[in-house]
Amino acid sequence: MKKTSLIAYLRTKRVLFIICGICLIASTLFFAFAWSAGLVGGRTTTQTFLKDTPSTFPAGYRRAHGKGICFDGTFRASGKGVPFSVARVFAQQKVPAVGRFSLGSPDPYAPDNSTRTVSMALMLTADDGEQWRMKLNNEPFFATRDAKGFLKQMDAYKPTPATGTPDPARVKAFLKEYPEAKKYVTWDATAPWTRSFAGAQYNVINSFILIAENGKKQAIRWSMRPHASFTSWSVSQRKQASHDFLFEDLKKRLQKGPLYWDLVVTLAESGDPVNDPSQVWPESRREIVAGTLEVSHVFDQANGGCRDINFDPTRVPKGITLSDDPVLLARAGIYSHSHNSRVREIGYGKATDAVGKRQNDNRKNK
Repeated sequence: MKKTSLIAYLRTKRVLFIICGICLIASTLFFAFAWSAGLVGGRTTTQTFLKDTPSTFPAGYRRAHGKGICFDGTFRASGKGVPFSVARVFAQQKVPAVGRFSLGSPDPYAPDNSTRTVSMALMLTADDGEQWRMKLNNEPFFATRDAKGFLKQMDAYKPTPATGTPDPARVKAFLKEYPEAKKYVTWDATAPWTRSFAGAQYNVINSFILIAENGKKQAIRWSMRPHASFTSWSVSQRKQASHDFLFEDLKKRLQKGPLYWDLVVTLAESGDPVNDPSQVWPESRREIVAGTLEVSHVFDQANGGCRDINFDPTRVPKGITLSDDPVLLARAGIYSHSHNSRVREIGYGKATDAVGKRQNDNRKNK
């Protein structure tokens, strides 16, 4: 074979190899995307969690905790977190804070007396550009040890068409598989309902890891502990409460002055379950007040940046890392899926005023 012919032959083969390589890479990426989206395989995906979201869900709203209000303020570090983490938020005197108070309901038009769950979402941005995003609820622990259990709980307690109540056999089977959920069921049935966002304690039920300057690691959980006193609703007060009672109460309180929460970090000890959010750590664990959050004012989501923030709790700064909690890992994908859907709806002009009020709604007690 002539030299020129050999070179041409090799070039042809090289092109074929490149084309085959490109096809293989493209096929791999397509399969990976399809797998992550739940188009292939039978595993639990982010779409599995959001499958019950109605197709008529109001555009621009979160798929959970739909009714909310933005706030801004300042976090002031105490310095007590510095020995445990190199994250600047533990050392910086003033850290800008943007957040959101919300109800634990997917309905953005829900009355404030419709759920016992209230939440705080928060984003702290340190002077080195690192962000710490968090999502906290007033619930003290998660119902199940993993994310799949949460789905099974929803199915088990779904009312049957015939009776309008959950099927006892299905509930019994669920509690047998997830016995830790009995603790949550008891709490949900007996714990007092908060009468104010201001007096609620907001908890991070998942575990995280602090990394110190010398590389030492410390497992933690944390809470936002209020300076305001906790007040609860009686049954009659809750039934008679106005549609937006909690939100109006928050605004009235802030007209008198800022509201404060301490960032209380709980330090795990050997043997404490860091990968099971359904288990509570002993009350004897050491706590440090890493700083104080000052909330200065609130404003509707359409007028503030919180509407468009994905408060993904896995977005942590240098000096903090994630534990192997399976619920924590599942939340990242769920939050991303919901956020992308909202951004798409807003971008296409389907959501111009996603603030929790129906248009032409002339009801009293808005």
